[in-house]
Amino acid sequence: MTELLKSLRTWPWHIVAPVLLFVAVAVLAPWLTPYDPAAQDYMSILQGPSWAHWLGTDYLGRDLLSRIIGGARVSLTAMSIVLLAALILGVVVGSLAGYIGGRFEVVMISAIDIFLALPSLVIALALIGIMGPGYWSMIVALTLAWWANYARMSRAVVVAELRQPYIEAARIMGANHLHIFSRHILPSVLALVVVYASADAGALVLAIATLSFLGLGVEPPTPEWGQMLVDGMGYLEDNPALVILPGLALTLVVVSFNLLGEAFALSKVPRPARGLTLSRRRRDRAKEEAARAQVEARP
Repeated sequence: MTELLKSLRTWPWHIVAPVLLFVAVAVLAPWLTPYDPAAQDYMSILQGPSWAHWLGTDYLGRDLLSRIIGGARVSLTAMSIVLLAALILGVVVGSLAGYIGGRFEVVMISAIDIFLALPSLVIALALIGIMGPGYWSMIVALTLAWWANYARMSRAVVVAELRQPYIEAARIMGANHLHIFSRHILPSVLALVVVYASADAGALVLAIATLSFLGLGVEPPTPEWGQMLVDGMGYLEDNPALVILPGLALTLVVVSFNLLGEAFALSKVPRPARGLTLSRRRRDRAKEEAARAQVEARP
C-alpha cells in the first residue's frame, strides 16, 4: 500500500487529468448530453450559442454540444476495441514467435516486417477497400494495421527474457512452458507494450477521425468528430464553429494521449536526484559514514 501511494505521488497528474476528463465525459455521455445527438430540429438550424443550445446547432438543428460529447463516447469505444484487439493479437503472435523460435519465428518476423513496411493508414484503407466501409470494417482494418508493432516489441522482450538465468532455473526446477511464460515472461512483455499503447491511443483516435472524414468509418447520423468535420466544411464561412469545435476536441484528445505516453516512457528512464531528494540522500550517506566511523573507532 505504501509503494502504491508513493507511485501515485510521482504521477504527472497535470498530464493524466485531461485524459481522465476525456474518459469520464465519454463514459457519462448518456447523462451529460442535454439532447439526443441525432435529434433534428429544423426550427433551430445553424443557431449560435444560447441558453437552449450552449454551443449552437448544426445544419440539421442538432445540438452541437450533445454531438461533441457523443463523439467522445464513439471515439473512446472504437479506440478501446482496436487497442485491446491489437494488443492481444500482437502480444500472442510476437510472444509465440520469440518463445518457439526456429522456422515459425522466421515466418512471423517476415509477416511483421511486411506490415511494418507500410504506413498503418495505408493498410487500413486497403483493407476497408476489400471489406467495404462501415464501423466494424474500420475496427478490423485498424486492428490488422496496428498489431505488428506490438508483436515486434513482444518478440524482442521474450527473446531477451529467455536468456536470463532465472528462466533456466525455473526449467531445472520442473516448471512447464505455460508457468514460465505466464509468471516470468508475460509481465515483462505487458510492462513494455502497455506504455507504447498509451501513446498510440492518440494516433488511433486521429485515425478513426480520418477514416470517418473520408466516409469509410463511422457513418451518420452517429456523432463522430471526423464526420462532424466533413459535415461542417460546407458551412465554414457561415458557422465556423461546426468545424472549429470538433477539430479542437480532437486536437486536445490526441495531444493529451501523446503527452501521457511520453510521460510514461520517461518515467522508465532513471533521472538524477535533485532538490530535496538529493539533500535527503546526502544526509543519509553522511549518517552512514558517521556510524561506520564510530564502529571503526571502537577498540
